[in-house]
Amino acid sequence: MESASQDINLNSPNKGLLSDAMTDVPVDSAASARTLAPEGLTLAEEEELRSELAKVEEEIGTLRQVLAAKERHCGELKRRLGLTPLDGLKQNLSKSWHDVQVSNAYVKTSEKLGEWNDKVTQSDFYKKTQETLSQAGQKTSAALSNVGSVISRKLGDMRNSATFKSFEDRVGTIKSRVVGSRENSTDGLHSPSGAGDKPPQDNAPF
Repeated sequence: MESASQDINLNSPNKGLLSDAMTDVPVDSAASARTLAPEGLTLAEEEELRSELAKVEEEIGTLRQVLAAKERHCGELKRRLGLTPLDGLKQNLSKSWHDVQVSNAYVKTSEKLGEWNDKVTQSDFYKKTQETLSQAGQKTSAALSNVGSVISRKLGDMRNSATFKSFEDRVGTIKSRVVGSRENSTDGLHSPSGAGDKPPQDNAPF
């Protein structure tokens, strides 16, 4: 069998091509198959780091399993206590807000805002603006009060004027005439004119 295969290979027309291709391919070795180590690391250091990486990944997987079990246990305890997810959300928000309030950034920001507020309220521009607004408010109130008193005085003067009294007298006269005419028409309906004074005429004899 070996001699036959050798004869086939020797007599094959691709004999030269195969030999050339095999001479160009480098021989595989463990060093060439492995990825090249980063610069500055020896092969021993690379192997040590890869071993440590595998251990860390294994620990991460274990911690994830433990965390999932703890979360299930926590959910079971909350369910037995009657706590809803909304209660947990409120608690988390309260804790987050408390953490924000005690944080250095929040404290520094609050102090800075307090300093700015003090500077603004103590500045001459703020005081002048406040005085101007106060004076404007007082003037507006006084103007509105004056307008109200002027309107009341004008109405009083108009009621006391001769024109208004003449108009009032005319309205009163018209009212009395209308009321009087209504009373007369009502009396006429109950007792027609001439019906109660004259007796009914007898029929003329034949």
